[in-house]
Amino acid sequence: MRGLGARDRAAGFTAVAGLAAIGVLAAGCSTGGTGSRDEGAARSDEVASTAPTTSPPAASVESAVPTTERVDPIALLKSDPKIGERLKADLKPCTANAYPVDTSYGNLTNSTGPDVVVNVMTCGDAVGIGTYVYREENNRYTNVFMAEDAAVYGTIDRGDLIVTKQVYAKGDPVAYPSGEDVITYRWSGNKFSQHDWVHNDYSKAVGDGGIDGTVPAPSEPGAN
Repeated sequence: MRGLGARDRAAGFTAVAGLAAIGVLAAGCSTGGTGSRDEGAARSDEVASTAPTTSPPAASVESAVPTTERVDPIALLKSDPKIGERLKADLKPCTANAYPVDTSYGNLTNSTGPDVVVNVMTCGDAVGIGTYVYREENNRYTNVFMAEDAAVYGTIDRGDLIVTKQVYAKGDPVAYPSGEDVITYRWSGNKFSQHDWVHNDYSKAVGDGGIDGTVPAPSEPGAN
C-alpha cells in the first residue's frame, strides 16, 4: 500500500484538531455556558489584600497652635501704673482709631497664658519709643519689663526677649543710625535677666545717604 502523501497527512491532522476543539467547547459549556472557567466566589482574604488601605487623617496644623485671646494693648498701657503720664498723654491715634502700637504674643515667662509684648512707636517715622512686656497672673496682666528709650523695639525669639536699640552718633539722621545694640533677656525666677549682648556698627558708605547724610555727586565720565 502506498504511503500517505503530504496532503493526506495534513487532512488527518486537521480532523484530529477539529475533534479536540469540539471537546474543549463541550467542557466549557458544562461549566455554565460562559465559555470561560468559573472560579467561584473570591476569597475574602484576597479581597482584603488588594483593597486600598486608608490612613487616619493627619492632624491639622491649626490644632497644634494654641488659641490666643487678644488683649487691648492701649488699655494695658493706659492702666499701667509703671508708665509715666506723659507717654500716656502722647499715646494718640495716628489716623482714625489706628494707634502706633505693635503687639506680639508668646511664651516668655512660662505663665499659664501667653505673654504680651507691646511696642509703642512714633506716627511719623515709626521709631520705637517704648517696649513693654506683660505677664498674665491670676487673670490679670502685670508689667514685668519695660524699656523706654529712643529707637527701641522688642521681639520674641524662641522663648527669649530680644530688645534692639538703635545707636545714634552726633549728627546722625533718624533714618541712618551709627549702629545698634541687640540685647537678649531670659526669664529667671520672677524677672528678666540679661543673657547676651551684641553691638553692630553700620557702614556709612552704603544706602541713600553718604557720611554726612547727603547724596554723593555722580563722578565724571572716565574718572578713576
